[in-house]
Amino acid sequence: MNLTLKVWRQKSNKAKGWFQVYQAKDVSEDMSFLEMLDVINEGLALEDSDPIAYDSDCREGICGTCCIMINGRAHGSKHGTTVCQLHMREFRDGDVLIIEPFRSSAFPVVKDLVLDRSAFDEIIQSGGYVSIDTGGAPEANTLQIPKEDSDMAMDAAACIGCGACVASCKNASAMLFVSAKLAHLSLLPQGQAEWRKRVLSMVRAMDKAGFGYCTNEGECELECPKEIKISNIARMNRQFLLALIKEQ
Repeated sequence: MNLTLKVWRQKSNKAKGWFQVYQAKDVSEDMSFLEMLDVINEGLALEDSDPIAYDSDCREGICGTCCIMINGRAHGSKHGTTVCQLHMREFRDGDVLIIEPFRSSAFPVVKDLVLDRSAFDEIIQSGGYVSIDTGGAPEANTLQIPKEDSDMAMDAAACIGCGACVASCKNASAMLFVSAKLAHLSLLPQGQAEWRKRVLSMVRAMDKAGFGYCTNEGECELECPKEIKISNIARMNRQFLLALIKEQ
């Protein structure tokens, strides 16, 4: 298939960006999206042109670094898929693809399609961990955890921190990401001792980083490649209010 690509090019965070048009010819439908970009970059290298910069390609949908919008959709239009798992068979011959980085002031562009997502790291550093001594690994049945709680915790733990929730939200809110990180800790016994401190620290770090507020429109859940549920946001809001009351 032959495609027309309109790719965002930006030399640095301080430079002005623009869309550059490229023709992708004889693209195999078995290629992944990032493999297709590799082929474009090989052609640019032969022309002594600057290749298109994008972040790592784990091809397993677990690193969360392929922060690319395709025709206005985070990770493209296929539900539950990251860009590195997206194959060219999802497109048709003659398609025009607009390729750009996730858009958020909290995620400044490093170059082209590469973003600085260290704001997420700062949120995790503020409290996204268990600091108490939990000892060695206990026997599997020592701690009786309801299956519903363990299932919800594991579902929340699937979050890869890619930022698709931020990119798809009109307010650039990071509440789905933060609530997932809070849920997978606070739903399990090891994380319950510090839940009040954790939720206050992480929500305040999120606000400090410049992310917007949630208005419960659900775009984040729709675009999340790991299908994290917005019910986690409701749980986080309840915990935050309870922790605020206790803090007074």
